[in-house]
Amino acid sequence: MRIAFILAIALLGTSCASLRQPEAMIPQPTNDWRAIATADDRGRLRDWRSTFVAAIAAARAAGHGAEIARDGVLLEPDAALGGSPIPDGDYRCRITKIGAQSEGLLDYISYPDFLCRVDTRPGPAGQRRHFTKVTGSQRAMGVILPEGTMRDIFLGTMVLGDEQRALQYGVDETRDVAGMIERIGPARWRMVLPEPHFESRLDVIDLVPVR
Repeated sequence: MRIAFILAIALLGTSCASLRQPEAMIPQPTNDWRAIATADDRGRLRDWRSTFVAAIAAARAAGHGAEIARDGVLLEPDAALGGSPIPDGDYRCRITKIGAQSEGLLDYISYPDFLCRVDTRPGPAGQRRHFTKVTGSQRAMGVILPEGTMRDIFLGTMVLGDEQRALQYGVDETRDVAGMIERIGPARWRMVLPEPHFESRLDVIDLVPVR
């Protein structure tokens, strides 16, 4: 499986290049995420923990307690270890969606691994780290901004289907993505996305480096 994943990365090496960001995903010349984030995203990030707890409770009530237990620290709200920002590189990223936004949707669903990438690029505020979900039908991409010692903040936009270019952050609220990146193991991180605009109340992306 590991060999197959590495081969998939090699075949998809041009995908990240073809999926284009605007020249400045975040045009403001600052790394203060509070000065950049929309009011809606500041609210989502402020209430992330209550959203996390409520989404887990909804999934448990729907009979997904075994899956939540299996995921361990990934789905524990206070699992952040701090001390080591996510480094540049390619990652196996598994997305778990928790808590249905509306009737008829699932309260828990975990997708197979996708390919994600973290890299550093020049920007209006100097060097900035970027996150890109390279594969899949919903592909978040944007910038990683500092926030203390426990976590970093992610602000970006969602690319859907066969679209080849991302919108600039803040142009379309329904496409904006806001979350936080936390270390939860020796070489393991997660991205927590509270109240995404599609499907679920909480998305959690498990990020493990490709070796």
